[in-house]
Amino acid sequence: MKKESKRNLKDLAYYGSIGLSVAISIFIGLALGLYLDRRFDTAPVFMLVCLGFGIAAGYRNIGFAIKKSRRL
Repeated sequence: MKKESKRNLKDLAYYGSIGLSVAISIFIGLALGLYLDRRFDTAPVFMLVCLGFGIAAGYRNIGFAIKKSRRL
């Protein structure tokens, strides 16, 4: 396989995984918030805060991908 083809395939795999990393970040934030709400009996407070952090982490991953694509 040519060197350029390998690089293109590697880039395609990286950019294809961005959606998965965003979804996992949001899911982890949601799960952590639900756990803390059950533990401390604070209805939607921790869920909303941790969900916000999860969404922010997902956007951060997208920002890293944009920076990487601009360096190429």
